[in-house]
Amino acid sequence: MREIVLDTETTGFEPGEGDRIVEIGAVELWNHLPTGKTFHEYINPERAMPQAAFEVHGLGDDFLRDKPVFAHVGQAFLDFVGDARLVIHNAAFDMKFLNAELGRMGLPLLPNEQALDTLAIARQKFPGSPATLDALCRRFGVDNSAREKHGALLDSEILAEVYLELIGGRQPDFALGVVTGGGQQTSGDTVWRPRPRPAPLPPRVTEQEAAAHAAFVEAMGDGALWKRLS
Repeated sequence: MREIVLDTETTGFEPGEGDRIVEIGAVELWNHLPTGKTFHEYINPERAMPQAAFEVHGLGDDFLRDKPVFAHVGQAFLDFVGDARLVIHNAAFDMKFLNAELGRMGLPLLPNEQALDTLAIARQKFPGSPATLDALCRRFGVDNSAREKHGALLDSEILAEVYLELIGGRQPDFALGVVTGGGQQTSGDTVWRPRPRPAPLPPRVTEQEAAAHAAFVEAMGDGALWKRLS
């Protein structure tokens, strides 16, 4: 099963009021394991960066001025995502921004049901407890020491670790994929089942060891537990 853990950074809270995406970071998982494939772009929002947003992610006008606009990266982002499930912390926020940007380009929108919200999972699993990404890192012992400011790719990598813990650890379904003879991992839909050995393993106890054990048990007398259970 292919999943994309993603995060965005923006100029504010409302795309309907002119706020734009300034960074997208995404990490690919296959059967809950990172593949090493990522998508990462800084984006020129074509507007000034509010001070409040700058204090959150540190992406200012000078840094973003020569970065591509969303219209130049939107199709590449859709190609990377494909039909994979999207794993997002506070999914409603990122989805509304992504679909606002895609809508401006006339590209297909991402269905809301394609997204899995880890914030909702955390609130359901730990009702009444803090459910921010930092709080979940503390709960699960995930190292977030590099997270001095919000950053889309770093936050996606951290969220990928938190997500695996939320769904039951690194082996949530006890089937992380089967490696075939050619070294390729099969789909998570292929469930591994143990099969009998084609030939029994040779005995590991030598004849001398077996004889010594029998003599030892015999010396213990008729009340020996070994004799009653054999």
